[in-house]
Amino acid sequence: MPKVVLAKGARGEIVRRLQVALLGKGFDPQGVDGSYGKNTKTAVTNFQQGNSLQVSGKVDLGTWTQLLGTPIPSTQERALQLTAAFEGHGFTVAEGNWDGAGITWGVIGFTLKHGELSKIILRIFNENPILVHQSFGENTEELIDILNSSMAVQMKFAEGISVGNTKIMISEPWRSAFKAFGEIPEVQALQLQLADEDYGQPSVQTATDLGLKTELGRALAFDIHVQNGGIKPSARKEIETTLEETPATTEQELRVIVANAVADASKSFKEDVRSRKLAIATGTGKVHGETYVLGNWGLDETLADL
Repeated sequence: MPKVVLAKGARGEIVRRLQVALLGKGFDPQGVDGSYGKNTKTAVTNFQQGNSLQVSGKVDLGTWTQLLGTPIPSTQERALQLTAAFEGHGFTVAEGNWDGAGITWGVIGFTLKHGELSKIILRIFNENPILVHQSFGENTEELIDILNSSMAVQMKFAEGISVGNTKIMISEPWRSAFKAFGEIPEVQALQLQLADEDYGQPSVQTATDLGLKTELGRALAFDIHVQNGGIKPSARKEIETTLEETPATTEQELRVIVANAVADASKSFKEDVRSRKLAIATGTGKVHGETYVLGNWGLDETLADL
């Protein structure tokens, strides 16, 4: 069977682009929601039937090329879509101080605590302040002052707008303002740029260092950088020790060793990290109660593009 780019169960920006293209060609997926469900599968099937393509309801290379007229998304783009789904974020979702990170927002969960959220907002404000004012309105100056203040001031602000027992939600008007800000094309482009600079490029080096050459290997390395900040020294030592005792004969075996080592080195949410990393390492698994088949996200044992 030809290489699958997208299939049922996938969701995210690449799926949204597919749905827009289907709608433009007259094959209505019954909504542009970024989720590859039964209606999108039906629309893909109908498009394939109407264009003398192999009918599967899955988007393969030929279907993608004929439908969108562009090369398939890169390994990095597909890995980002998967990690964004794990993180529970799109370009617009903002969460409160439930995990000590202050505010978490954007396609891979940029945080206030680590300075990523401030970097994006302040850069957009310096380049095109109107875009920030459009989203945050009369609260813009307050927000900019806070982001230019100490981390203690920023975290106090985040705690103050985090609501409920879990503090996952943030109060209005901030929740709607962050959503509006994330919908701006220039802001989305900057999110993608920083995701590549801060996580994508370092993860390519990590994958190379570990000998991970496949799409699944690259996706694993990327997810490690986003969720875990890279390979910790203790994880690297465990990987080396395990390989000395039992050398991996396949990349999947190597990926599983890496996945378990990263989980073992985690200080919190250890088993969440393990289930997530093993799902990527093996190509399937349950994460946050949802079953993922990574082949349907366009990630498999194919060699990753450079």
